[in-house]
Amino acid sequence: MRNNARAGILVCVTEPAGLVEVRDLSKRFGAKLAVNDLSFTVEPGRVTGFLGPNGAGKSTTMRLIVGLDRPTSGTATIGGVPYSALRRPLTVVGALLEARALHPGRSARNHLLYLAQTQGLPARRADEVLDLVGLAAVRNKRAGGFSLGMTQRLGIAAAMLGNPRVLMLDEPVNGLDPEGIRWVRNFMRQLAAEGRTVLVSSHLMSEMAQTADHLIVIGRGSLIADCSTHEFIERSSERSVLVRTPDASLADLLTANGGQVKPEADGALGVIGLEAPRIGELAAGAGIVLHELTPRLASLEEAFMELTADSVEYGQQVMAPATNGVGQVPAPDGVSQPDYSGRSTS
Repeated sequence: MRNNARAGILVCVTEPAGLVEVRDLSKRFGAKLAVNDLSFTVEPGRVTGFLGPNGAGKSTTMRLIVGLDRPTSGTATIGGVPYSALRRPLTVVGALLEARALHPGRSARNHLLYLAQTQGLPARRADEVLDLVGLAAVRNKRAGGFSLGMTQRLGIAAAMLGNPRVLMLDEPVNGLDPEGIRWVRNFMRQLAAEGRTVLVSSHLMSEMAQTADHLIVIGRGSLIADCSTHEFIERSSERSVLVRTPDASLADLLTANGGQVKPEADGALGVIGLEAPRIGELAAGAGIVLHELTPRLASLEEAFMELTADSVEYGQQVMAPATNGVGQVPAPDGVSQPDYSGRSTS
């Protein structure tokens, strides 16, 4: 609700209950700019993947959205209001940001019961969400003795305690076995199908490719992409065409016309640099029979690695060659590096 003083009238503005909006958000920790003027919207009814290299600012952004950190500048709202203004936040937003953030001496049920009481939720919700995540059989066991996978399930149960419209999960499948990963995937898609907002971060690109409808990709705290998963993959230059033919001369023909041909394990050819129609035309002109001609996009992992290559902060460093069998010569930028004995050279 907004008051228009000039017109002397009261204007009602309705925000979608599950809409998450980040506007010009920045967060600085001393000299480190963890989030840099970030803006995006997470909409209800779809699973939004939140991706980025290590140190990109994903966890910090999620903490800013749920009020665990204060932004240096900018805003983050849920349904048009900041998290701190929500009267019963667990009924609006369920978040799993750190699965181990619990009292190890409490049972799974008592951990959830404590959270439920802070929000005025009925005690039966603790049992309902334990059933939901498959932990009913260990409800009375101490959470401190749980495996990582069981702790992740308990964290998801806590996130669902208030039956929220928005679910935010940071690396929810860490420690889960294949059955558990599949369960989380189907669970998130079911929630989105119900019209809820689902924001999930993960480093498992193959899983995100199967789960996320939309992607928000950041690097060094800045936005790289905000688009559908399909569109993100299409942006990659790593496109190829799968070709099958009984005629070995096709490889030379395609190479002569600017294609890069790579034999594949099953006898097929992977061709880069020529589109499928052009390959078909060249083959037809030479009287070469084709058994298959299939355009292929990069995988999500390949597209992610390509499009975030300039934003990797904690990437693998190439070691300089040893000069004396023990240490290393200085790195090209002059930064000291440890030798194999643990000493530092410069």
